[in-house]
Amino acid sequence: MHSHHEDHPHLVSRNARYGLILFAVYVLLYAGFIFLAVFRTDIMSKVIPGGMNLAIGYGFGLIVAALVLALIYMTLCRRPVVHESNVEGSR
Repeated sequence: MHSHHEDHPHLVSRNARYGLILFAVYVLLYAGFIFLAVFRTDIMSKVIPGGMNLAIGYGFGLIVAALVLALIYMTLCRRPVVHESNVEGSR
């Protein structure tokens, strides 16, 4: 018995690449939050529209960004795989 992933190595490789790219995007967003929290606390304490400070707004933004990135990942992973042999054969 073998898993579904063993049947489609191109699919697994492509999805892993998408996951790493989206993870890098999230790490950059999170690093921005940490940078502001450590080095620019004056900015994080400013009140933004809605009556909350930027730290709380940024934190909620990170949660929303994680959900959006997950939806993007799901959408990208559902796309069909184009095999290189099919591309070369069409020339």
